[in-house]
Amino acid sequence: MRTYEVVFVAAPTITTEELDAFIAHVQATVEGKNGKLVKVENWGKRSLAYKIKKYRDAYYVVLTIEGDGGAIAELERRFRVTDYIIRFLSVRIDEDLKRSEKLRSNRQRKSSGRKSASQPAAGSEPEAASL
Repeated sequence: MRTYEVVFVAAPTITTEELDAFIAHVQATVEGKNGKLVKVENWGKRSLAYKIKKYRDAYYVVLTIEGDGGAIAELERRFRVTDYIIRFLSVRIDEDLKRSEKLRSNRQRKSSGRKSASQPAAGSEPEAASL
């Protein structure tokens, strides 16, 4: 299964209860397409950088989803037909997560090698400088 990050921006005219209901609807849609909603980050109402459809503020929601392309395609279709969704973006992040995990393990391996090399051996004593 692939991992996706989906961000959508909802109009400020909806209530938080309606937004929560829509997030629950998104979760049901993803699970109906054999996917899994891993994480939901509701950032709340934020100001937009520029006007979008005459709105200055909007609700931001970030979803992390494990699934295939069919689930994401269905979500994007529903975002397009929903009136209060003013922007959305879907990004596949599983390759980036794999790459960052590999870099992190390499960094840890190198740092553990440096620590052992920088420590003097147990039997050796530092030489005293003679003047």
